[in-house]
Amino acid sequence: MKPARLIVMVVALVAAVAAGYLILNITGKDGEQPVRQVVKKVQTDEVLVASSSLPIGSRLDKKNLGWQDWPEDAVKDGFITRSTRPDAVQELTGSIVRLPIFEGEPLRTEKVVDSGTSIMSSILPSGKRAVSTAISVVTSAGGFILPNDRVDVIMVRNSDEAGFLTETILENIRVLAIDQRIQEDEDGKKTAVGSTATLELTPEQAKIIAVAQQMAARLTLALRSVADVQDPDTGGADYLLSGEAGGTIQLIRSGTITNVGAAN
Repeated sequence: MKPARLIVMVVALVAAVAAGYLILNITGKDGEQPVRQVVKKVQTDEVLVASSSLPIGSRLDKKNLGWQDWPEDAVKDGFITRSTRPDAVQELTGSIVRLPIFEGEPLRTEKVVDSGTSIMSSILPSGKRAVSTAISVVTSAGGFILPNDRVDVIMVRNSDEAGFLTETILENIRVLAIDQRIQEDEDGKKTAVGSTATLELTPEQAKIIAVAQQMAARLTLALRSVADVQDPDTGGADYLLSGEAGGTIQLIRSGTITNVGAAN
């Protein structure tokens, strides 16, 4: 056999072996065809979501609400769907946001209240009271305290025996509003400093600050870290209140409390 013909036969044999190897890898060693994955179509429903972030006190309208496709098996109880409430956007227009809602978050009815409800009473949790106190730049952390911040209330009073005394009478208190501002401006800027802060208090705390406002030379709000939000917020300077059975009359004079007798 001629060398040239032998070389051609060897090359052809090598090519055949290589082709067989490739076919074997593609089809599998047992000769089966590759398994085709079947994509199952996910059933969806339209869920009402916020098209922008909505802070407490803002009102709902067509600009900040929209429908978004949502997997049916991921729709939770409380979501508003187009299949159950097709006119939800019109029905909820004007409603007030009582808890923060973030962009793209499904709207829940428990986070909004009817448009006829007062803004302040709608954002006030059950059992709490809204109490206002005068503030200034000096007594409100330079004007950096904003709604939803947490503060300590510090009382400065004058004592005939010890001069000026400072006492923390309330801790970790939520600020509901500064003057009439429930939320930040759209651009997030603050240009005016409020003169009144409205605080979220328990009934007992409301009594404490009412007494403190009468006896204090000044009340100061100390801004707390956002990391303290889980700290207790229902305590207070109970010693400012009379707790004796039958009640006593408290006389506040020159910043000093004196129990002058029982109220019979």
